[in-house]
Amino acid sequence: MNNPVVFMFSGQGSHYYHMGLEMFEQHPTFKKWMLDLNEIASDMLGESVLTKLYDKTKSKSDLFDQTRYSHPAIFMLEYALVQVLLEDGIEPYYVLGTSMGEFACAAVAGILPVDEALKALIKQAQVLETHCQKGGMTAIVNKTTLFNDLPQLFNDSELASVNFHSHFVVSGKPESLQDIENFLQKKNIVYQRLPVSIGFHSGLIEPAMPIYMDFLKQKTYQLAKIPFISCACADKLDLIPALW
Repeated sequence: MNNPVVFMFSGQGSHYYHMGLEMFEQHPTFKKWMLDLNEIASDMLGESVLTKLYDKTKSKSDLFDQTRYSHPAIFMLEYALVQVLLEDGIEPYYVLGTSMGEFACAAVAGILPVDEALKALIKQAQVLETHCQKGGMTAIVNKTTLFNDLPQLFNDSELASVNFHSHFVVSGKPESLQDIENFLQKKNIVYQRLPVSIGFHSGLIEPAMPIYMDFLKQKTYQLAKIPFISCACADKLDLIPALW
């Protein structure tokens, strides 16, 4: 296939209040899936994710950093968008996920039923919020080598992800990230704090790992029906996605 269609799924930091609102108001298929998934999430959380996501008192620029809501909100939006594309006859040659976007990948690829994938994602959010100290993430627009060159970076944070040769993300404690951002501002280096309250992809989430891994071991996984490319493994996965 010369021009394969790829469905790509992003993770934490890509979200904001009111994302998908126009689709929710105007597209029946998108709305149906958002409502169906919201019902599953609400049963676990005791609250409506959509009420939080589409809160009229919030603006797109407000900080949406409560993991228990942003985790399922991202998943719900991604999966609902896929259903719209499939309805229009657009099918993926393979699916590609980064970070928690791999949950949506697993659901679309058929490794996990959509309800089980959503429940597993919400469980992860709950475990992270319960067992991990507060943290954050800052995206830096510069060469990745900057991280190793500046002690202000590698002494007070961890390299969380490399998105491009000129764009990377660091994780750390809130006070450390503030010091880093003050330094970057003085050096006229472009940065952006991501809307998260947990230091994903760093040692800050290690306390939650054994608890969540025990939970995942109880799940049953199926062979992928659509090729699943994992950014965590940098390879194609056929069975168990890299959900941690």
